[in-house]
Amino acid sequence: MPTRKKKSTKTLPLKKKQMEKIAVFPGSFDPFTVGHENIVLRALSLFDKIIVAIGVHSTKKPLLKIDARVRMVNQVFLNYEQVSADYFEGLTVDFCRKVHATHMLRGIRTAADFEYERAIAQVNKLMLPDVESVFLLTTPEHTPVNSTIIRDIIRNNGDVTQFLPVGIDIKDYL
Repeated sequence: MPTRKKKSTKTLPLKKKQMEKIAVFPGSFDPFTVGHENIVLRALSLFDKIIVAIGVHSTKKPLLKIDARVRMVNQVFLNYEQVSADYFEGLTVDFCRKVHATHMLRGIRTAADFEYERAIAQVNKLMLPDVESVFLLTTPEHTPVNSTIIRDIIRNNGDVTQFLPVGIDIKDYL
């Protein structure tokens, strides 16, 4: 007759306070669009804190100054204490380390976006293994909205109101 193993009477140690889930949502956000806003709003239930991290790219000629982009994002999320905006220079993984991020949040509009973001996420994972990348698909109505097109409309004095979060007047940030 086979012998039965005794059940262990040991209990697992209680987890200390769970780690706060901090997501960094990196990008140039020049300008911050309704598509970006939608990604952040949908991610609120996934994370304790979301930092919209505006990257300074020395090779790009931005339309909006960095402080204007930070102000714009803070204005959009004025009533959401778990969302903040900051800027950084250098590698996103270094910023993630600095703010103790547990996740990187990215929005995906198209298959091409996915391939690009997948490659970056895999390199980031090699450089910072403890941080997970989370991709949210853009909602269909926001798929065609991108900052490059919006900047072109602004430069040509077009009306971008429908592409920016409610209450944002681009003239206040130019």
